[in-house]
Amino acid sequence: MKNELGKHAGSLPTARTIRRACGNELYRTVKRLKAYVPEAKVKEAEELYVRKVMMNLLWIHEHRSDRKKLADWWDAEVASGIAALWEVEQDRLSRAFRDAFGG
Repeated sequence: MKNELGKHAGSLPTARTIRRACGNELYRTVKRLKAYVPEAKVKEAEELYVRKVMMNLLWIHEHRSDRKKLADWWDAEVASGIAALWEVEQDRLSRAFRDAFGG
């Protein structure tokens, strides 16, 4: 049976891989925000981020090599929820994420 994602697409990431990647990206984002975010709010944001990634996994996997497109998706789908949770401006959060993520 031929891989539906294409010859060189690779396999989808595991739930553990996704959780770790989301956690690392948020950790780097918090560092660039230069603001205190309580650990409980970081964990809550990580759960939100992981849930959004899981819901859009095929699209994210398809565009995994396009950091700008992924950062644009993050701005549109994730940033507002985390900005409200962390009580920071969404633009500031988006800039910190792009700086950390490379998009």
